[in-house]
Parts: sequence; structure tokens; C-alpha cells
Amino acid sequence: MDGAPEGDQKGRLLTDAQGPGAAHARGRGVVLLVVAVLLLVAGGTWWWSARPRSESDPRLLSWRLTAEQLLPDTGDQEAADTMVLAGNSETAKINDLDGGAFLVSVVCAGPDGSLVRVSLGEGDEDSGRGLRCSGARTPEVFSVGVGTQLRLRIAVDRIGPVIFRYTLERSSQG
Repeated sequence: MDGAPEGDQKGRLLTDAQGPGAAHARGRGVVLLVVAVLLLVAGGTWWWSARPRSESDPRLLSWRLTAEQLLPDTGDQEAADTMVLAGNSETAKINDLDGGAFLVSVVCAGPDGSLVRVSLGEGDEDSGRGLRCSGARTPEVFSVGVGTQLRLRIAVDRIGPVIFRYTLERSSQG
């Protein structure tokens, strides 16, 4: 023992812990805790609002399954894709290839009266094939000769959304 009475040490420790400096330190701790909680809440809110949205139209799942059943994946495909396209929209899909003869198969599924127009190449000429996306439908298949790139343009009529699916296979005749 250092010569100071035990009670004095305990009393002095209690007095120091309850002094004005301790109250200030506790106040800073509370402020830091509140700021940390607010940052956590703000971060959680941002994370929740930034999450990817699911396909909002419940019919899309049914149409996707229909398109994938009508035009299933095979082992011989060079490329394939299934896309959700809005009404009054246009998109292009570009595939880099080694060249040769290919079979392009396309199908779409969507609400009654929906149509898409499928064209090859660039430009604004009105060429290509129109596809009905509702009712009885079968895949359209056509052959094309390709240099190094196949550009597939898809234009959706005013009624949408639609599911568009295409596959690309090397032709055995090319």
C-alpha cells in the first residue's frame, strides 16, 4: 500500500469518474452513438431503395416460359438471348461471329395484339419480318450469311411489354 487510506482512494476514484470531465466524455459518446445509428439507418434505407427491381408485370414470367419452351436452348447454339422489351421501343443485338451461314430463330410472347419487327443489318430501311407475340405462335427461322458480325434489330409495336427470344446456330449447309 502506498500509505493512503483505502477509503480515500476509492472515494477519489469515484469522485474523478463522476467529475465534469466524465460527463463531457459521456456526452460525446452518446453523440457518436446517435450519429452511428443514424448513418446505419440512412445506409440501410439507401441499400433497400437501390436494390434491383423485379419484373413488375406478373405476366412476364409466363411469357418468358412460353418463349423459352417454343425456342429452347440447344448445344449447337452460337448465341441466344431472352429480352424484356417495352412497347414502342427498339433495340439492337450485335453478335461477333467467325463468318459463314447461320440459322436465326426468333419468337416473341406478349399481350393480345402485340407485334415485333425483326430486321438484320444497320440502317432505317423497312425490311425484316413481323412477328405476332400473342395467340398461336411458332418460331420464325431464317438463314443468313454473316461476315464477322450479325446485327439483329428488334422494334416493338405500341403494345407491350413483350418477351423476345432469339437463337443463332451455325447452318450445316454453310
